[in-house]
Amino acid sequence: MDKTSEACCASCLSQIHPLSTSHCKLCGKALPEALSPGPCGKCLSDKPAQTSTHSLYAYKGVVRDALLGWKLQGQDAAVCWLLEVAQSRLQKLIQPEDVLIPIPMPLSRMRKQGRHHAADLCKAIAEATGCTWDWKILRRQGEQARQSALSAAARRKNLRKAFVVDADYWSKRANVKGRIWVIDDIITTGMTVHFASKALHSICNEIHVLSLTRTVKDGE
Repeated sequence: MDKTSEACCASCLSQIHPLSTSHCKLCGKALPEALSPGPCGKCLSDKPAQTSTHSLYAYKGVVRDALLGWKLQGQDAAVCWLLEVAQSRLQKLIQPEDVLIPIPMPLSRMRKQGRHHAADLCKAIAEATGCTWDWKILRRQGEQARQSALSAAARRKNLRKAFVVDADYWSKRANVKGRIWVIDDIITTGMTVHFASKALHSICNEIHVLSLTRTVKDGE
């Protein structure tokens, strides 16, 4: 991604909603400040595999347009600007010794699109924070249907066995002293990052999640 310092117009700026740091530590869902960091009610009954979840922006308005323009048409200037604006928060979250791991795409989809969006995010975030990233640790196995077309229950079933750690590659890698972060462009139900984190438990007990955006309900 090429960085951009282009300004954002007032109209678009009013539609950008950086997500509050008052949220459930486990799943990232917004919570009143008095209840943060949770856990929220859902996580008390159905705890996710990750240790913490953070997201930068609400997936709506011009942020949604920016993400779709990037993923469908390769227009990355707006996404680069969003990352640039969030740089101070990224530097507070991620330390130079940490390792970023992108959510892997199915190979057929990656060949068709010609790029790996979560890996592009990892590269940009690593440049902003001084950490490293590695796309070889976590692999996708099999071909799964697109999550966007499925119900919440079907999403869970669809991804239950979708991710696997490359144990041979990991055993040859130098010891990681920092935290492991799973990186994705959007969190909707949280199933993707949950099962990716669950797979990574084979090499680390604590997995952290960061997404560029997440879907939110009206009023959040």
